[in-house]
Amino acid sequence: MIKNFNELFAELKAKGICKRMIAAWGVDSHTIEAASLASDMGFVTVTLVGDSDLIAKVCEECKIDIAKFQIVDIKDELKAVAEAVRMVHDGEGDVLMKGLCSTDKFLRAILNKEVGLLPPKGLLSHVGVIENPNYHKLLFITDMAVIPAPDFRQKVKMAGFVTGVARSFGIATPKIAFIAASEQMLDSMPACIEGAMLAKMCDRGQIKAIGDGPLALDVAIDEESVQIKKLQSPVAGDADCLLFPNIESANVFWKTNSKLAVGVRQAGFLVGTKVPCILASRADSVDVKLNSIASAVMSVK
Repeated sequence: MIKNFNELFAELKAKGICKRMIAAWGVDSHTIEAASLASDMGFVTVTLVGDSDLIAKVCEECKIDIAKFQIVDIKDELKAVAEAVRMVHDGEGDVLMKGLCSTDKFLRAILNKEVGLLPPKGLLSHVGVIENPNYHKLLFITDMAVIPAPDFRQKVKMAGFVTGVARSFGIATPKIAFIAASEQMLDSMPACIEGAMLAKMCDRGQIKAIGDGPLALDVAIDEESVQIKKLQSPVAGDADCLLFPNIESANVFWKTNSKLAVGVRQAGFLVGTKVPCILASRADSVDVKLNSIASAVMSVK
């Protein structure tokens, strides 16, 4: 089981895994630096789709050998994003990465019905990976970026997505916590009711994981809280995956980790698509983007 990002890098190297990554409008320094590092580490070959003049300027400023990249020179941002998605759709890439383009342009291309990457009647979701020095292993969370208020059927699919990513990291049977404001069964809170239903689906094998819910965040990840509350659970205090009831709670958890917890490292990418699609913020650090590339590569089927 991979417990941190350094172990992830080592696992990719040990297994000789190398995938083809295509960066849509990959013209900014953070995207190019992360792609360069990933290429040097050997787990991707990189195609940058975008303005070759801007790419050359960044490579010169960052002292990166431009020869390590394949470059598809397209001066227009929208056309570059569309071409990057088309290339992946046609089997020319295993991973798609968002560069300096806006999220709406990136998602619009992915959702294109003719040459996009979402299967018919599919669900687009987002999985985050968090390495926090205060927790004993990686945490896989969903969904802090795409689905505002998932309904029950969407949560079932999201549970499958996030546990599938956890399995790709070597966790044979992931433990998933269905998060609510309380671990008590409160009929006034829909998240509690749905958490219990999802947990029962895990018990009956409808979701391939060990699951429990509703669980408040403290008992999901803190063994001392479990002991104090005398909670009996196969998941509490040792969760691998956290499924949040809505985008607000997941997003706040994600950003609290990134801004208030020292030593945290993160990664994130879209799931439910034909290939993993890295939806990094334009402001994300090189480290976040490198971790995201590695996580996406590890999850390629």
